[in-house]
Amino acid sequence: MLIKEIKKVTLGGPLTIEEFIAVARFGAYIEFSDDYCKRVKKSRQLVENWIKEDRVMYGVNTGFGALSKEFISSEETAQLQKNILLSHATSVGEPLAEEDVRATMLMVLQNLGQGFSGVRLETLEMYRQFLNLCLTPWAPREGSVGYLSVEAHMALVLIGEGKAYVNGELMQASEALNKVGITPIVLSAKEGLALISGTTSSTGIGALALYDMLKAVTAADIIGTMSLEVLKGTVRAFDDRLMSVRPHQEQRDTAKNIRNMLDDSMIAKKYMNYRLQDALSLRAIPQLHGAAKKTLHDAVKTFEIEMNACTDNPILWPDEEGIGAISGCNCDSSYVGIELDSMCIAATAIGKMSERRNNRLINGQLSEYPSFLIQKTGLNSGLMIPQYTQAGLLNDMKILSHPATVDTIPTSADQEDYVAMGYNAAKKAREIAKKLEYVLAIELLSIYSAHQFIDNELLPGSASSAVLDFISRSVPKMKEDIYLYPHIETLKEFIHSGEIIDCVEKVIGKLH
Repeated sequence: MLIKEIKKVTLGGPLTIEEFIAVARFGAYIEFSDDYCKRVKKSRQLVENWIKEDRVMYGVNTGFGALSKEFISSEETAQLQKNILLSHATSVGEPLAEEDVRATMLMVLQNLGQGFSGVRLETLEMYRQFLNLCLTPWAPREGSVGYLSVEAHMALVLIGEGKAYVNGELMQASEALNKVGITPIVLSAKEGLALISGTTSSTGIGALALYDMLKAVTAADIIGTMSLEVLKGTVRAFDDRLMSVRPHQEQRDTAKNIRNMLDDSMIAKKYMNYRLQDALSLRAIPQLHGAAKKTLHDAVKTFEIEMNACTDNPILWPDEEGIGAISGCNCDSSYVGIELDSMCIAATAIGKMSERRNNRLINGQLSEYPSFLIQKTGLNSGLMIPQYTQAGLLNDMKILSHPATVDTIPTSADQEDYVAMGYNAAKKAREIAKKLEYVLAIELLSIYSAHQFIDNELLPGSASSAVLDFISRSVPKMKEDIYLYPHIETLKEFIHSGEIIDCVEKVIGKLH
C-alpha cells in the first residue's frame, strides 16, 4: 500500500516508518487501541497512589535537573507542571515546519503511550485531537540540545498558552483551541515533565529526514543510470559476477537496478564497448550508492526501535518492591543522533557523485555534447550556472555533515555535564535531505537536455523513456537560455514526492 493511501493509524502496537509518515506528512487519522488506553490508565493510577503515599519521585514532587533536591508539596504540583512549560519554552528563531511539529507530537504519543510515564489519557487525547484536527503548535526551531525547549512550546498549547496553526493559519493558542472546539486543560503531577522529556523531537524530525533520504538515494540510482546511459557508459561495470566477489547486498542491489533499467536500452547496447572503463562517478555508482543505502537501512532499524520505545525520565515501574519511579537517562538522543550524523555523511556522498556526473554532462571536454548543453554558446550560457548551484549546495552539505553528536556543552549547573546533541543532528539532516533533492534535480535537468542531442534512432531504455516523457509535460527542451529556476523546482518535487520512483517501477518493477 502506498503511504498516501494509509488513512488511519492505530497506536498501541509497533509503529512503522511508513505509518509515521502517513500521520506526520499526509494527515492520516489517529486512534488509540484498547491496550494503549489500558497501559496509560494503569500507569496514571500508579502516580496517584504513590503521591498519596508521599513517595519522593523525581519530576513528580521534586524540581528538575540541578533542582531535583527541592521537594514540591502536593498543593503546588499543578503549578509545577505549568512552570516547567513556561520556563523551558526558550527555543528561538524561525519556527519548525508544521510536519516537524506533527512528527514530534506523534512521537510524544508513542513515547508516553508505552505505559511507563504516568500521564492521564485525556492529556494524550488532546495531542491526538491536535493531529486529527490539523491544529499544530508553533515552536521555534533553534536552541535545543536534544529535548525540552521545542517540546515545551508545543505543550504550552495544551494549557492555552503560546501560539498554534489551524489549517495553516497562525493564531494565539487560546483562539486556536476555541476554533477547533477544544478546552485547555490543567496539567497534573508528572505531566509537564513527561511532555517535554525524551527523544521525541530528535526522533520525529530525524525520521522525516530519513524517509526523504531513502527516497532520494533510490532516485539517485535512477538518475545516475540515466547519466550513464546518455554519456555512453558501459554496463560491464555492473556485471553481477563482479558484484558477487564483494558481497555487500546494497551494492549488488544497486547494480541490479542499473542493469534492469538499461536492459532494453538501444543506447546502452550500442555503446557497451565504447570505452574500456568509465570515470568513477559512473562505474562506482553501486559502490557509493550501496554504502549510503546500508547506512540508511541501518538507521531505519534504529529509528523503528526508538519510535516504539519509552524515552521518558523517570519511568514508572509497577512492582512489589517499592522501587516506583526509576530515574536514568533513556531521554539521551545518542542512538538517533549518531545515526543522523551518519545519514548526513551518506547523503552528502551521494550528492558529491551527482555533481561530478553533472559536470561530465555539461563539460564539452568530457562529453561529446555541446558545452553546457546549448547551441550558440557565448550568446547562451545554457546549463552552466546550475552546476554552480550544485557547488553551493554541496558546500552547505559538507559543512552540515560535521557531526553534531561529537560535541558537548554542559547544562543545568553541570547536573547534565554531558549532552548528546541529537536534536541538532536531526535538524541538519532535514536540511541535507532537501539540498540533496536539489542536487539530483539539477543532474536530471542536464540529462533531459542532453537527450535532444542523441540520435533519434537510438532509443533510451523504457524506464528512462518513462522519466523523460514525464518531464517533457512541464519542462521545455532548451534551444536558448530560459528561466531555469521553476524547472529545477519542478524536478526537485518530482524527486521529493517519489513520483520519479513510481514512474520507473511501473515499467520495470520494484527497485531495490
